[in-house]
Amino acid sequence: MTLGEALITLLEAHGVDTVFGIPGVHTIELYRGLATSRIRHITPRHEQGAAFMADGYARVSGKPGVAFVITGPGLTNTITAMAQARADSVPVLVISGVNATTTLGKGLGFLHELPDQRGMLSTVALSSERVAEPGALAEALARAFTIFASGRPGPVHIEIPLDAMAKDAGMPTAVPVRAGPPKPDPKAIEEAARLAATASRPLILAGGGARRAEPALRDLAERLGAPVVLTANARGLLHGHPLGVPASPSLKPVRALIDAADLVIAAGTEFGPTDYDMYGDGGFTMPRSLVRIDIDQAQLERRPAALGILADCGEALLPLAAAVAPSGRNDGPARAAVAREAALAELTPDMRHQLRALEAIRDALPGAIIVGDSTQPVYAANLYYDHDRPGGWFNAATGYGALGYGPPAAIGAALAAPDTPVVCLTGDGGFQFTMPELGAALDAGAPVIFVIWNNRGYREIETSMRDAGIEPVGVSPAPPDFLRVAEAYGMKAERLSDLNGLPNALKKARHTGEACLIEIIVS
Repeated sequence: MTLGEALITLLEAHGVDTVFGIPGVHTIELYRGLATSRIRHITPRHEQGAAFMADGYARVSGKPGVAFVITGPGLTNTITAMAQARADSVPVLVISGVNATTTLGKGLGFLHELPDQRGMLSTVALSSERVAEPGALAEALARAFTIFASGRPGPVHIEIPLDAMAKDAGMPTAVPVRAGPPKPDPKAIEEAARLAATASRPLILAGGGARRAEPALRDLAERLGAPVVLTANARGLLHGHPLGVPASPSLKPVRALIDAADLVIAAGTEFGPTDYDMYGDGGFTMPRSLVRIDIDQAQLERRPAALGILADCGEALLPLAAAVAPSGRNDGPARAAVAREAALAELTPDMRHQLRALEAIRDALPGAIIVGDSTQPVYAANLYYDHDRPGGWFNAATGYGALGYGPPAAIGAALAAPDTPVVCLTGDGGFQFTMPELGAALDAGAPVIFVIWNNRGYREIETSMRDAGIEPVGVSPAPPDFLRVAEAYGMKAERLSDLNGLPNALKKARHTGEACLIEIIVS
């Protein structure tokens, strides 16, 4: 068994069932064992798409997404996607080639040569490691999967030199993952419960780190009678619940709700400006009495709290809820309702119109996964939107903010949840970044419904320029005829002149069981 074959065997042992990648002469040895394995290979149209697909797959499946790319340009094409995964704490493993060991760092002009590939990746990835000998492979993979399982996840990179890929690896044995997420300190849980028992106006802030802990989060909120403010990556939790506030802390009424609390429990949120200060007005202030639950010690230290609990949110919220006696408070739903109504009223009429697109998708396809790109309805929904599925609403308009994320990430999501409707909501500008991935969706049999918000340009940027008194320049790239593009791929497509026909169009598209495209013309 070669090192390349051993790689496939070990990935299977770690539960990997799908990899995304584009083979090249620098990685063909990594593919030697793939055809006879249980792992499915998905071919995007660009390496950036491979890592975006791995990201979407990871967010929905809860398992690390894996991408195979060649050395040099293949790897540099993934850097944007890796940066997005790091910003949003998504476990993505990128395995690349690298030139022969004896040539590295010498500048001899080999194909795909970089001065220091690992050095470059180490600025983006949580870890970048070279496996130059077969005996080091099992340990390297164990370290990668340990990072994913034990702390704040993100992208990890492993490179394998060309001269190592075909070396004899024997019969490899997987090294087990050595650690799980940190367990909460029982004394910290007791102290948090004591603070909660004495609070008269408690509040919970839930971020993306809590998206898989809904039962415990709901139990704690109900025991405390505490409103729960949901950041963009936590939407879908507490859908329709009287204590839920699916609105951004960038909005004044939500900030007022937080400021009025005498205890704030923050679960899995980094207090990033894209959630808490989207407009950059500096109006958000850190809560005075704050309990933070976070899986990352460095994150706890960046924004200190009265009490920090180092733990996975699910591991901490469960015993905390059990330690809190029902408070008997009954003003929580009223406090939440006031914040919801005022937050919605703060949105502009245009934003409320854009929000209708999200609500139409949610109501036409209950339980759908909606993957957004950086486009006007997504920005509006990040400010205020109540999704009906935990973990079923995510996008690139927070954190790193990469355009073109939506289409490939939606393909990864659809492959992770093949029986669930998956909708990609993207603008005409952002869609053109990764439009060729329509072909990848068809190849993979991923029944994504691509909804294009076509306002003929980068309208959000144009609006920002006008608001700043700048004459808009460079914001009107002409879109193609998207229906003809879909036709060229053999994909069903429909054009709408407004939102009224969107529910029926979505239902028809879902009924086909295939990838489809819906274009909405925005005046």
